[in-house]
Amino acid sequence: MISLKKPAAPRGSVPALRVRGAQTADLDQVVEIDAGITGLRKAEYWGEILRRYGGGRQQRFFLVADRGGRIEGYVVGDVRDWEFGSPPCGWVFGIAVRPEARLGGIATQLLEAICEGFRRLGVDKVRTLLARDNQLVLSFFRSQGMMAAPFIPLEKDLD
Repeated sequence: MISLKKPAAPRGSVPALRVRGAQTADLDQVVEIDAGITGLRKAEYWGEILRRYGGGRQQRFFLVADRGGRIEGYVVGDVRDWEFGSPPCGWVFGIAVRPEARLGGIATQLLEAICEGFRRLGVDKVRTLLARDNQLVLSFFRSQGMMAAPFIPLEKDLD
């Protein structure tokens, strides 16, 4: 007898990871991931990020790593044109993965996905900016081939 039923997934199997555009239904999990890392719940901020960067907007990306409905991480960035005399390039300004899901290649997949989006827009360089004491994220970006850029960030307190 031939069965046309799809075989059941093996016990304990993990659903495949899919990188896709962020949706409103993902926001609670994105806020949870961010709050778990930063200690701050910023629901309003993430709602605004989705409004500005979600929905496949031209030159803007807000992607999530979805494993069977569980958001494991996210990446946000855009293409910026001619800032500080630099030809158009991709900027990643937010990337995070649930601590318990790290070391599984999720951040690498997220970065590769956003970089592919940048390439489709004709960009051949990606940049980011991070705190100098953030060794975890610095190590990740360096492991992806990123290195110091030819720019120096400057700041001033505005009393």
